[in-house]
Amino acid sequence: MANIIPFKAVRPTRDKVSLVAARAYQSYTLEQRESRLRDNPFSFLHIVNPGYKYDKQISGEARYNLVRNRYLEFKEDAIFVQDDKPCYYVYQITDRDKQVFNGIIAAASAEDYENDVIKKHEDTIEFREIIFKDYLKTVGFNAEPVLLTYPDNEVIAQIVEEVQKDRAEFEFTTTYRDTHLLWKVENDEQLKNIEYEFQQMETIYIADGHHRSASSYLLYKDLKANNQSHKGNESYNFFMAYLIPESDLRIHEYHRLIKDLNGLTKEEFLIQLDMLYRIENRGQTPYKPLNTHHFSMYLDGEFYSLHLRKTGYEIESSLDALDTQILYKTILEPILGINDLRNDERIGYINGKKDIVSMKNSIDNGNFRVGFGMLPVSIEEMKTIADDGLKMPPKSTFIEPKLRSGVTIYEF
Repeated sequence: MANIIPFKAVRPTRDKVSLVAARAYQSYTLEQRESRLRDNPFSFLHIVNPGYKYDKQISGEARYNLVRNRYLEFKEDAIFVQDDKPCYYVYQITDRDKQVFNGIIAAASAEDYENDVIKKHEDTIEFREIIFKDYLKTVGFNAEPVLLTYPDNEVIAQIVEEVQKDRAEFEFTTTYRDTHLLWKVENDEQLKNIEYEFQQMETIYIADGHHRSASSYLLYKDLKANNQSHKGNESYNFFMAYLIPESDLRIHEYHRLIKDLNGLTKEEFLIQLDMLYRIENRGQTPYKPLNTHHFSMYLDGEFYSLHLRKTGYEIESSLDALDTQILYKTILEPILGINDLRNDERIGYINGKKDIVSMKNSIDNGNFRVGFGMLPVSIEEMKTIADDGLKMPPKSTFIEPKLRSGVTIYEF
């Protein structure tokens, strides 16, 4: 039973939302950040990068306090205004490729996270969880929702469709050519029906935002432990989420690129691959796998198809059957010596939304020696991994939609 509730969002005013909304801070180049900070006083980047005002890099608790100050300044200047009553927020994104995503922004339960009603498929790094938890505790708000996905639901879909017949609260297009629309759901019957439909769901899944949700859970534990009058309905018991039906979720793969052959010659490397794979040289023709357990490889100006042999690799769990795990256990770790997929400097990643020619170009330019491609993880594979209590290797999925910060804000 998922506890997904409405909340009173803090939002930019209609006339400024397009100026406030920002991508994730790390997604901008230094030049892009400088341009937006210099030319747009309303950008949410001014809140998360408060040192810009003083032309100084600020970190740790000092930065967190200044983030809080900038946020309060935006509220004092009426750039941000809080809604009077709890609402759900229907949010539609149409990206530059004309993919349309429809979902609901709401508050998700930290207790559901604890009890595995909200399920995870990726590992998190403990020190990152703690750093972001401390950040949240100081700033007192969450500005980027965790992306959750749920089984398609006809009642919720009908409510979303009905709400979208009215004029949107927000409608803006970014310089990235994504169009965003937001509607408030404040009709009592619609609020009640949405909450009820989520309550009938035994499980929902984190699609993107594992560290944000883990940090929100740690914050919940901290504040609960320090509140002798804890009742369970305090705002810290929840975190902001964008919930979309499974049919709207888009999952792409990540190509793996390796800087060297771990001391092997090309011929020695291919011979070792032959132990577990049927190898076919495809020449200059780009090759993209059509089936699971098939991989593409680009090496020395040529594409290869790699098909996992039926013997030699044992599949004993849902994780063992995952292509990213197979590639890691049969090639990256034993042959190429890549043990730490997250931190080894010899490995790089390109999201599969970019075509395989991007991988080819990175290798032809001399940045890497060999690259591997595969099919994207399916929603069924992702759910099975989560249901089995297992965790995918890092960079197993590149998931859309990608959300903007500052469009809705959850305070605690």
